[in-house]
Amino acid sequence: MEQAEKNTPQPNGALLSSVQMARFVARGSLRLDAVVPPEMNAEALRVLADGIAPVPYGTPVDQAFAPGSFARRLLELPQVTGALHSLVGPGPTVDHHAVHTREPHEGQAQPLHADAIIDVRPDAFDVQLMYYPQEVTLEMGGTLSVPGSHLRRTNESDTGRYQNLRGQDRLICPAGTVVFLHHGLWHGGRRNDSDIRRYMFKIRFNPQVRQRLLWDTSDLDDPQVRAELDAHFPWYEQATGRLERYNRVLLWRELTGDDTFDIEYWVTRVANRPQEASA
Repeated sequence: MEQAEKNTPQPNGALLSSVQMARFVARGSLRLDAVVPPEMNAEALRVLADGIAPVPYGTPVDQAFAPGSFARRLLELPQVTGALHSLVGPGPTVDHHAVHTREPHEGQAQPLHADAIIDVRPDAFDVQLMYYPQEVTLEMGGTLSVPGSHLRRTNESDTGRYQNLRGQDRLICPAGTVVFLHHGLWHGGRRNDSDIRRYMFKIRFNPQVRQRLLWDTSDLDDPQVRAELDAHFPWYEQATGRLERYNRVLLWRELTGDDTFDIEYWVTRVANRPQEASA
């Protein structure tokens, strides 16, 4: 199998494993608990309350945030650097960023939606970093997401009429947690029923290289990779699950360059057709 290109710059951080990448492809998200140290989390509450200056669309990440700034230091944390490189590669650009707040007892939730799902590229995806500087409790609401929904094409807020789906994930996490989301994952901020203002800092990244074999591929043949890619989520009906597995296989083939990879022949049985004879 083709390995990562030799001239791809390697980050200082820890790259994701193939098992973690397969989990991202299946779930549409990857969660890193408490990777930001307590002193930075305390600083973040002050920084996010003041706001972070906007960045023009398409600014290279190494120019978007000043050296020494909070956002720059967040992205320089080894686990964050390694995960970002594994997902989008070196030198991504910043699409946009935002500080999201939920006021105490606000009384409303954000509708379930996907971000900019008009983007239907079959061979690339943007990644959104979501950082939680506080412990998020059930009472504080957190971010709701629907695992495995990211490859289902929908028009941004078409899912907003759905209130609950079987197997949905309502984030409860320790302070300093970072979550990476595929741009198509259905999600929404839940209402905050606590007495504490809740913060979340989001950055969306656009890849500038082909997203192929950018992670630590030493475990590429681990049987757990296939097991992750074959995951079933409770909101699937039988036919729905087949469709999602089919789309996962296509994405995994693109990410690895292995056009023979399959699960239960879902793609092979469609693609294996005789070619028409040349005229």
